[in-house]
Amino acid sequence: MKTLYFDCFAGASGDMILGAMIAAGVEPQVLLGQLALLNVQGYSIEFQTVDRSGISATYARVETAHEHAHRHLSDILKIIYDSQLSAGVKDRAAKVFSRLAQAEANVHNEPVERVHFHEVGALDAIIDVVGAAICFDLAGIERFVCSPLHLGGGSVQMDHGRFPVPPPAVAELLTGAPVYSTDIKGELVTPTGAAIIATVCSEYGPLPKMELQRTGYGAGKRQYEKFPNVLRVLIGESEVQTTNEERLWIIETNVDDMSPQVFGHVMERALEMGALDCYFTPIQMKKDRPGVLLSVLCRIESKDKLSAMLFAETTTLGVRSYEVERRALDREFVRVETQYGPIDVKVGRLNGNVVNEMPEYEQCREAALRARVPLRVVESAARLAFALQKPDRG
Repeated sequence: MKTLYFDCFAGASGDMILGAMIAAGVEPQVLLGQLALLNVQGYSIEFQTVDRSGISATYARVETAHEHAHRHLSDILKIIYDSQLSAGVKDRAAKVFSRLAQAEANVHNEPVERVHFHEVGALDAIIDVVGAAICFDLAGIERFVCSPLHLGGGSVQMDHGRFPVPPPAVAELLTGAPVYSTDIKGELVTPTGAAIIATVCSEYGPLPKMELQRTGYGAGKRQYEKFPNVLRVLIGESEVQTTNEERLWIIETNVDDMSPQVFGHVMERALEMGALDCYFTPIQMKKDRPGVLLSVLCRIESKDKLSAMLFAETTTLGVRSYEVERRALDREFVRVETQYGPIDVKVGRLNGNVVNEMPEYEQCREAALRARVPLRVVESAARLAFALQKPDRG
């Protein structure tokens, strides 16, 4: 399985990812030819070999004309889906911007469709994201793994004022990912870089076992003394995984003296803080009192903060935790076109074969309300559209 490892010891940005992929062997002219299929004007890209603290790296300089318009997600998705790029590249780029829009919506507490992008909606950001999606496709990457991300420190000036590093959107995007800071000042992980990595990566940790084939260094704009401001990618072949197996943690506690209203709040908090699942089980406790077993599933990096949240938000005096093994299907989102509009379908694969598909509920619900038809009609239309694409089934 062709695997790409992001080594983010100096953070990550869209242009660093683009430069690293060129340095790792993607042909610049092939990339430029594919970007031309995006059918947008007013940009240029120059790939420069630069020195960053003794490391030779590729800097992707994207130049664009000054823009006045602030784009919404729908504007960007229209640019992507109206292009002549391959379906896989379109879907991956669209997922990155959709994830970025959801993060901005959460930060500003407004609907996704009302979010307008500022810097991350500009043409250079579109080129970075779509360019990265093209590079991943050209390199045949099937699996993405990322190291802990070095965020930087200090503060950064944004449209709404000066904010601490990481800025709100980056913190939202990297919820659940391992991150750290050092004494290096500056924003090392940008929203675009965070969105790309958070979208494509389902694994974080040390370099996985693989036969290393190519390495590339992508340069950031700034230079630091005795600190190489570069993103490293390592590409190679790893063993094929039929399912995703990982070690996770269950945190649980028995509660019999708390208002039922609080449980919903606790679940929302747990999921916001990176829990993979949160659920409640009715139990019988001592003195024949009905109670609730509150269970939270998480990765090791979220265990302590979720335990602290349970102490703060519930009446419990103690929590239990134990390690579990989870096997999961390979999952991806496939966008299909229906008479009610585009719908994302969550697809589960085993040994490369589709064994489960589920249209996204909220999108189906909104489409059903707009068209004034039953929800199940839209869901059926999405399933049919997906089936007509003739995916391999087990």
